Amino acid sequence: METTRENVPAIRQETGNLALRSRGPASGEFLTFRLGAEEYGIDILKVQEIRSYEPPTRIANAPDFIKGVVNLRGVIVPIVDLRLKLGCPSAEYNSFTVVIVLNVRNRVVGAVVDSVSDVLELNKDAIRPAPELSSASVDTSFITGIGTVNDRMLILMDIEGLMSSADMGLMDSLTM
Repeated sequence: METTRENVPAIRQETGNLALRSRGPASGEFLTFRLGAEEYGIDILKVQEIRSYEPPTRIANAPDFIKGVVNLRGVIVPIVDLRLKLGCPSAEYNSFTVVIVLNVRNRVVGAVVDSVSDVLELNKDAIRPAPELSSASVDTSFITGIGTVNDRMLILMDIEGLMSSADMGLMDSLTM
């Protein structure tokens, strides 16, 4: 299968290098994607590119959500299936399945998602705080807020926090 590369629009500005913090919702531009029936948004400044899915080389003894690694122009990139990481029912890989290549804490990581929708600009009025759930079984620490656009609700994620969490094993403590 031939890989198509689609560069994310150059929306990066000199002053736009401040990452969203998990302390609260903030306005900004978000790349939206689907995992099952849910739609998510991540800070566009973390996105390096979007690629079609290609089966990675499996790594022995890696957790189920780490699908393996791919060689991206000489850089070995770990590939994380966000459906498995976030506890979504597993889905088939199809022509819409893509890998969002992220630059997180100076490390390149790929995230498998069902499909990419678009880039949305959300102002502070369109973003509500993340819900606080008391159940120990629900981890909402990587949700920065809930965005609303017309009839759509977006779960806004702190993708940097998720990818650099200790259970992912992708980042050294020195790079944090």
